[in-house]
Amino acid sequence: MAIFTDINNLPVFRNAVITIGTFDGVHLGHRVILDEVVKHATDMDGESILLTFEPHPRKLLFPDQPLKLLTPLEEKIALITATGIQHVVVVPFTKEFAALSADAYIKDFLVKKFEPACIVIGYDHHFGSDRKGNIEMLKAYAGDYHYKLYEIPAQLIDEAAVSSTKVRNAITEGRIADANTMLGRSYSLAGKVVKGAQLGRTLGFPTANQVPIDPEQLIPANGVYAVRVKHNEVWYDAMLNIGIRPTVSKDLQLHIEAHLFDFGSDLYDQELELAFVERLRDEQKFPSLDALKEQLAKDAETAKKVLR
Repeated sequence: MAIFTDINNLPVFRNAVITIGTFDGVHLGHRVILDEVVKHATDMDGESILLTFEPHPRKLLFPDQPLKLLTPLEEKIALITATGIQHVVVVPFTKEFAALSADAYIKDFLVKKFEPACIVIGYDHHFGSDRKGNIEMLKAYAGDYHYKLYEIPAQLIDEAAVSSTKVRNAITEGRIADANTMLGRSYSLAGKVVKGAQLGRTLGFPTANQVPIDPEQLIPANGVYAVRVKHNEVWYDAMLNIGIRPTVSKDLQLHIEAHLFDFGSDLYDQELELAFVERLRDEQKFPSLDALKEQLAKDAETAKKVLR
């Protein structure tokens, strides 16, 4: 396995079987494509290669339309290579690259850099300036440049019934179970523990207050969640609140606070991974700290049942 970030310094790949896309989320729809790449590479005694872009093309092309990511680059690469893809090439998505004509994209980028033996692509893939390139253009050049083209049928993609947009919408709306079903795993968020007001300790529920490692990653809807928390390669059951803490604060600042069950160590300045399992309820304002404490006890029991 190798990760390449310099497209001007690539090795000569053996019978390169490539696919191209942003693959944000690496969801079950993406898995359909990745499985086909691995299969074709095995059949052709070739190397499986995925080309992705950094930053996400929409950030450059539509800067006025904010886009939160499902998977930061490092996590995305880990998920991709876990499917059996041998190499990931991270293509810098610049204004110059975006301006490549569809013809130049095929001739000067795909063919010149990779000499593909096979290109595996979704039926609706577009590329080049103004997205004028499509699968029909790739088919037209296949004979000239001696590559095979395998089109992922619309039926296979449709059967997966998944898109990055659908996953984003589910997470934004707090439908974490739906998002996890589409992802084929629990949605995760990496954070660094910072010092908070330590109010949780006085309520009997000390929390690890976290700031996301990647500020561009999508944070799930406000509310209380059953989660699993990874610390030093060990997973712990926990409950987590995302929100503005209306019972105890008026600053409207977003807080991400996890209470780990059966855990008593200091976590300040350490990095944790949060894996979201189920959303338990909306964030609420309680009439008193005693009422909040009573609800937290109920949330803890509910979270433990969910996680069991």
